[in-house]
This record gives sequence, structure tokens and C-alpha cells, in this order.
Amino acid sequence: MPQIGWYGLGSMGLAMASNLQRHLTSKRAMNLIYSNRTMARGDTLKALGGTPESSFPDLVAKCGIIFTMVSNDTVLQQLISSATGSGLSLRDKIFVDCSTVHPETVGLTVAKLKTKEASFVAAPVFGGNPIAVDGKLVFAIGGPKHASDAVKPLIQDVMGRKIIDCGEDATRSSLLKIAGNIVTVNMMEAVGEAQVFAERTGLGTGPMEELIGEAFGPVAGGYSKRLTTGVYAPPLASRPGFGVSLAIKDAKHALAMAKDSEVELPGLKLALDNMEAAREYGGECLDSSSMYGVLRQKAGLPFWNEKSRQGNSS
Repeated sequence: MPQIGWYGLGSMGLAMASNLQRHLTSKRAMNLIYSNRTMARGDTLKALGGTPESSFPDLVAKCGIIFTMVSNDTVLQQLISSATGSGLSLRDKIFVDCSTVHPETVGLTVAKLKTKEASFVAAPVFGGNPIAVDGKLVFAIGGPKHASDAVKPLIQDVMGRKIIDCGEDATRSSLLKIAGNIVTVNMMEAVGEAQVFAERTGLGTGPMEELIGEAFGPVAGGYSKRLTTGVYAPPLASRPGFGVSLAIKDAKHALAMAKDSEVELPGLKLALDNMEAAREYGGECLDSSSMYGVLRQKAGLPFWNEKSRQGNSS
């Protein structure tokens, strides 16, 4: 097994990297080398045996397979540029990005790495932080077969429960991720609407949550719990499971591509408007499900419920 590297330790990346490090330990393989903008985020990973490396180009130089899990297209492009411009040989290295980025970004990255004889696998994931912690994410993988085959054993039953193979065109996995996000965001909007309806009519959020989980599955049930337990608006000192700004970015990718293809996404546009209104009201420390707070306001309820934080100050 080649040396494995990892960059990006947000709430998703840290959970995924931790599961990967545990797997490497179980196989008595070389420990994961990790890097992040804030290196202290890797302290728990270091405790599991991971090796810190503050320089991304130095991490790339030491590793044969490099995973990235970052917040947006710009960060990924900066990382790839730092690697390709470092003067290091990238021949036969495999870069695996698990972020949600635009297919155009994926195409440009593939081309840039190909000039250095390196491969790129787009491997975006479906599922939130709790699912990442449990190693049950769904991965959409696209890229050269030899590269995909090399990384699948590091994903299946390690970080994910299912791999959807999108073939050798890496942009297709990015496209699938963006399409899947249309379902995700619309489902969060629908669950939020149902729970506000249940609260205002006197039905109560408990029976509604039980129905959502039983009738519409554990994913919808999980979204409901993010609302009723207050996770949609966590304490300011914490990190949201999946930040509202990331969800807004993902929704805008889908809407831009839909416009280019002459497809209307009215449900997604409504959810985006509500997420942007939530961020305007409650700030950056909100979960992607925080459109619930705006739906509460529209129904004459406070943005905050009894389990969430109660304002924008500590």
C-alpha cells in the first residue's frame, strides 16, 4: 500500500480521515500523513497515529495517494496549483477529492494533473457528519480505472457503505453529487415545513418525527432530528455539522447548471432563499438545515427553538 495523505479537517474531513487512519492501523500500513490550514484540528487524528505535515507540497511529495476534503472550488484549485507548481515530480500520483465542486473545476483539475502524469479521482460524498463518523457515507467515484481501483479499498467499509462508480469521466461523479444535492436540500426544506406545521397546529414535533423516520426513511428522520434537537443552530463555540454557507454554495452550483441546461428548480430556489435568509439572521454558525429557523419565523415562531442556541451572542 502506498503512503496515504489527507488534506482538509473540517467536521466531515476529520471524521473521514480518522476512519481511514484506524483502517491503516488495522492493516499495519504506514500512518496517514495529514495537513490542514489550522493544524490543531488534527490533534485527535495525531492521537490515532496520524503524522502532521504543515506543507501541502511536502505532503504530496511523501505520498502516492492524496485525499482532499475542502470547502469550495477555490481551495481545491489553490491546492492543486501549489502541487503542480512546486517543481516536484507528480508522476503516477493519485489525487482524490471528496469535496463538492463544479464539474468544470473537476475538468480543469484533471487536465492540469494530466500534464504532470498524475491522476485525479472525483469522489464526492453523500451524508452528514454523523454518517461520516460511522463510516457509512455514499461515494460517487469518477476517474481513470486504475486510479479508482487503487482507492476503492480505502473507501469501501472504511469511510463509506456504498460506492457508485460513474466511470472514467471524473466530471460525471461531480454532476451526480450536484444532482443529489437537489434532493438533499429539498428534503430538508420539506421536513422543516412539516415540523413547523406540526408545531403550529398542535400536533407536536414528536409524532411528526416518528412518522418522518418510519415512513420516509432514516435520512429524512435524521434531518428531523437536526431540527428538534437544535443542531440547526448550534452553540457559537462549536462547528455546525455541515455549514449553511457550504449548502448555499452547493445549491448555487446546481441552479447555475440548471440554468445552462434550461431546467427550472423552483423548490431548490425556495430552499436557497430560506438558507440565505437564515444566514443573514443567524450568522455563519448555522447548519445547512437552518432554513427551519426562517420557516419558524414565517409561522410566527422564534427563529430559535428550545434546544438550539438562543441568539447571536455567547
